[in-house]
Amino acid sequence: MNHDSYTDDFLAQILHSVKTIALTGASPNPARPSNGVMGYLLSRGYEVIPVNPGQAGKQIHGRTVFARLADIPVPIDMVDVFRAAEYLDGVVEEALALKPLPKVIWAQLGVRDDAAAAKAEAAGIKVVMNRCPAIEYPRLIA
Repeated sequence: MNHDSYTDDFLAQILHSVKTIALTGASPNPARPSNGVMGYLLSRGYEVIPVNPGQAGKQIHGRTVFARLADIPVPIDMVDVFRAAEYLDGVVEEALALKPLPKVIWAQLGVRDDAAAAKAEAAGIKVVMNRCPAIEYPRLIA
């Protein structure tokens, strides 16, 4: 897939179809974008599960933080990646080990790794990079 642009229909279909989102790189700091995006997605009815090894066992927005994707006890529809681009491949590898596989890996603004995306897509996972669901949701859904 060409990750230079996405159709509005492609993004809207993802936002309509996912329910449970694992947010990697979640921060308890309200000044951090991951914290604001998590709060926004929760306010829109998504179940958002924070992932951050340094915060594991603590709470962010009233949700228990997990150290790794594999520690989450429920199936994940989408992995929202708030990590630097050099970590995207590792997140994809973690996601590929999940059963069932997530439907989507969504990498935040500034996060792009075409090789990691190709690996996820080869396994049937949709990939969005360099976009933010909290920007796309009000533009496409609300």
